[in-house]
Amino acid sequence: MKDLSDYRKSYTKNELLEDQIPSNPIALFQQWFQEAEASKQIEEPNAMTITTIGLDGFPRARVVLLKKIENDGFIFYTNYDSNKGKAIANNNKVSLSFFWPALERQVIIKGKANKVNSAVSDSYFSSRPKGSQLGAIVSPQSNVIPNREFLENKLQQLEKEYSDKTITRPENWGGYLVQPTEIEFWQGRPNRLHDRISYQLNDNGLFSTERLAP
Repeated sequence: MKDLSDYRKSYTKNELLEDQIPSNPIALFQQWFQEAEASKQIEEPNAMTITTIGLDGFPRARVVLLKKIENDGFIFYTNYDSNKGKAIANNNKVSLSFFWPALERQVIIKGKANKVNSAVSDSYFSSRPKGSQLGAIVSPQSNVIPNREFLENKLQQLEKEYSDKTITRPENWGGYLVQPTEIEFWQGRPNRLHDRISYQLNDNGLFSTERLAP
C-alpha cells in the first residue's frame, strides 16, 4: 500500500480577511471565479462537485459544469431522469464545491436546487453544439446499457434523422438553479491556519458572515 503521509504543501498565495470582502457572497464568488478564469493553470474553472442525497440515503458526489451565475444562485444542466435528478426530486438540498488548487482556494455552497423554467432550458439547449444536443437525447443517463456500441449506433441514427431538422430539447433534460443558504470561502494559508469565511442567509434575506477555525 502507498503511504501518502509525507505529502506536504505550504499555502502562501493569498489571504481572506473580513475588511476585504463584500457583503454579498455572490459578488465575492464572481471575483474569485474571474481570477480562476484568468489563471492559465486552471482548465475548467466552472467544474464543480455537486453532492446529493440518493434514494438509498447515501450522499453521492460527481463533477458537473456551472453554466451561469445569477444574483440568486448557480445554474447547471443535466438529465432530470439521472441519479442526481431523481435525488433532487426527492430531496432538493444539495452542496456544490469548487476547488481551484492553483489559487489555493475552495468554495463550498449549501442550498436548494429547483428546476429553471422551460424557456431558460430551451435557450441554453439551443446554444449547444449539435453533437451535444444529440448526446442529450442519446444517453439514458445513469441507466445500465449493454455496451459502448449502443450509444454510437443510436447517435448515428439520430445524426441521419436530424441532418436537416432542428433539434428540440428533450423534456427530461434541463437546468437547475441552486439558491444558496450558506457559502463558505476557503483560502489556504501557512501552517494550515487557513482562512475560512462563511456567509449565512438570514430570515431577512440578507447574508451575515462569520470566521471559522481551520
